[in-house]
Amino acid sequence: MKKDITTKETIKAITEDIAIYILGLDISDVEFVDKELQRVEKREADIVATCKIDGIESILHLEIQNDNDKTMHQRMLRYYSDIIARFEHLPIYQYVVYIGKAKLTMQECIHNDQMDYRYSLIDMHTIDCEKFLQMDTPDALVLSILCDFKGKDEFELLMHLTSRLKTLTGDDEHRFGKYMLMMETLSENRDLKEKLKKAEEMLRTITMEQLPSYELGMERGMREGELKGKLEGKLETAKTMIKEFGHSAEEIAKKLDLSLDLLLKYLKH
Repeated sequence: MKKDITTKETIKAITEDIAIYILGLDISDVEFVDKELQRVEKREADIVATCKIDGIESILHLEIQNDNDKTMHQRMLRYYSDIIARFEHLPIYQYVVYIGKAKLTMQECIHNDQMDYRYSLIDMHTIDCEKFLQMDTPDALVLSILCDFKGKDEFELLMHLTSRLKTLTGDDEHRFGKYMLMMETLSENRDLKEKLKKAEEMLRTITMEQLPSYELGMERGMREGELKGKLEGKLETAKTMIKEFGHSAEEIAKKLDLSLDLLLKYLKH
């Protein structure tokens, strides 16, 4: 139950942030609509919520797409017909936020003699992540993962986002965890989940280095290896850190710039 509540709160926070920072909406009082809008073909809308937009009670329908769907305009029309059947008295705001890497090719309207239908299509390729990085607030940093990285190294950027979130949230572990959960949720749509996990692990390693056990292990290892040459000294330091203080070989190999294979062989002796 706690996990379900956390997920619901996270999706609500993401919805509000996307509406404010990306869609430019003055939104408040967001409440999600239940899953009764699920269709026979087993597709259900990503996010449908009652809210106030510019102070007026409205419906926000939001889809996040990481693939081009050639039937998107038809899907959105079907969603619209379901929503208006239930909320015919409320204005409906429909958005698709495209975050995929391929060029956007989806159709955003249906126009013929019988119909003129259109939804709003946002291409994240047009938004430079630097815009959100410069804001340097937790909400903006989380949303930057959806933007165009403009050639920036993905792992380095994720390291920056993770470390800045930690700095901005300080000792409030609950708040930091909330923002990390939001970023993890969005990272799945960009196929960045594994790289984000590595960035989180690296942050924990950096934090670990501030512990007395880490400093003690480094000092003892260096003393034991200082007469054995630079490489062997590093290996002896690593051995001490791993065997006496419980750090992983992978973490220490990265930190000391050692070959993991070489380190593992040394540990067997």
